[in-house]
Amino acid sequence: MNALRQATRVLLNAIDNKVHFRIAYAHCDIPCGIYDPHMAQVAAHTVLRMDMLIADVMKTGASTADDRNKMVRYVAVKEQHAELCKHEIRVLWGDYFKQEHAKAFPELHGLIWDTLKLASKAKQSTSVADAEALLINTQKIAQLFWKTKNVETVRVKSFYPTEHEIVYPKV
Repeated sequence: MNALRQATRVLLNAIDNKVHFRIAYAHCDIPCGIYDPHMAQVAAHTVLRMDMLIADVMKTGASTADDRNKMVRYVAVKEQHAELCKHEIRVLWGDYFKQEHAKAFPELHGLIWDTLKLASKAKQSTSVADAEALLINTQKIAQLFWKTKNVETVRVKSFYPTEHEIVYPKV
């Protein structure tokens, strides 16, 4: 089966090199109506956790090869999840939120803008404070998202090692 996958991959890459397929990215542009800020919050929690782990390694001096390996892995995961957070927020902004939402919640545009900037800043640094600010903003977006659906939210202490809250719809 692996040989078949590899052969298929080689064939598709060869075709792509000739045709140059355009890459399509989407949550879904149907629109499917399935939107949820949960993944953005989880991604922000992950960024925060990676910064916490980086800080722990830095306290010990990151002197061994294993420590350096941990650092590289933590940074890579932090980068991926900061980008995932940005992606999820951009999907909500571009596909879900409408003009009436921006009118009903005048802080929405600035909040989205600031959150995207915070996610970029979190990628550039290892600041726990920046990561916490990103998480706080994703929680605010989650609350506004659910308000647009007239759904109450509840803040619950997460079971994640960040020991911070996560916003859920109250059911």
